[in-house]
Amino acid sequence: MKDDNIIKGQGAQRNVNNRFDRYIYEDDDESFGNVKTTFTEVFPKTIVNIVKSADLPMDYSMNPYQGCEHGCSYCFARPTHEYWGYSAGVDFERKIMVKKNAPELLEIFFKKKGYQPEPILLSGNTDCYQPAERQFEITRQLLQVCLNYRHPVNILTKNALVLRDLDILKPLAQQNLVSVSLSIPTINEELRRKMEPRTSSSKNKLKALEILSKNEIPTHVMIAPIIPGLNSDEPLSILKSISDAGAQNFGYTLVRLNDSVEPVFINWIETAFPDRAQKVLNLIKSMRGGKLGDKKMYDRHRGEGNIAEMIHNTFKIGRKKFFEGKEFPKLSKDGFTGTREQQLSFF
Repeated sequence: MKDDNIIKGQGAQRNVNNRFDRYIYEDDDESFGNVKTTFTEVFPKTIVNIVKSADLPMDYSMNPYQGCEHGCSYCFARPTHEYWGYSAGVDFERKIMVKKNAPELLEIFFKKKGYQPEPILLSGNTDCYQPAERQFEITRQLLQVCLNYRHPVNILTKNALVLRDLDILKPLAQQNLVSVSLSIPTINEELRRKMEPRTSSSKNKLKALEILSKNEIPTHVMIAPIIPGLNSDEPLSILKSISDAGAQNFGYTLVRLNDSVEPVFINWIETAFPDRAQKVLNLIKSMRGGKLGDKKMYDRHRGEGNIAEMIHNTFKIGRKKFFEGKEFPKLSKDGFTGTREQQLSFF
């Protein structure tokens, strides 16, 4: 259903209250349709984060940016913008912080005495190849540091801009130091424009997957999130498409709307899909014990109820049909010594 009220190029249709603000001021006349993206250079003290959640499959992550221009209304990272004094709504998409000293910080981290290398996820709370990366190239510089030190890195992105860095990705892959995971929650382009308005098109993501695979770069796809009533009918068609394009593995998650993500998503779906908004919200609640969010360790990924179980069973069928016999490599940690000069001496 076409809806002319939605602000194109944005997921959030307005700002939402920052839960840490003591005083709230709202201007009902404020327009968020013409908000331009602003970039602020910041200089954090660290760039690598220790991942403490036991139900996540990584030990470390790093985020070259804070905030994300891609505009996915359901993004779990939105509440992190509130710690900077901003809103999880439009601010998250339009007020982007650029971590200018990230490459230097990564090099310092690698030189820490006693550091034992484990693959680092790039990113987690942002997208390392969002449009800002074309201008600032922080991600490219981080990958170069990983290559210099022969350190393993897993990339997660929604953007085909990753292909720009093939000249770094290929030597990383030759040493079994990199994998690329593309997020493809839908291959319905009309739906994609609303769900993730400033990401690469579904066609371009599949093409990127194909090019990466042909260059022998290990590829993985995150089909996330699955939103019942929106893209929950697509898993099998997505799995066939990504398998044909060369993906070696996949993962998926069920949508969950924690904290300030909830009002952003509700406002978005009521604007973008007014004919089915309540149905979708009720279906999400059926997977989350009557709520829209879920923070319980492990349960937050699986959900509950008949709808969740049906989705899980569909992916089981798809894995057997399209991915049986495919293997995803484990990245190597053997070449890392913590000294840049020693790494370069290998070439």
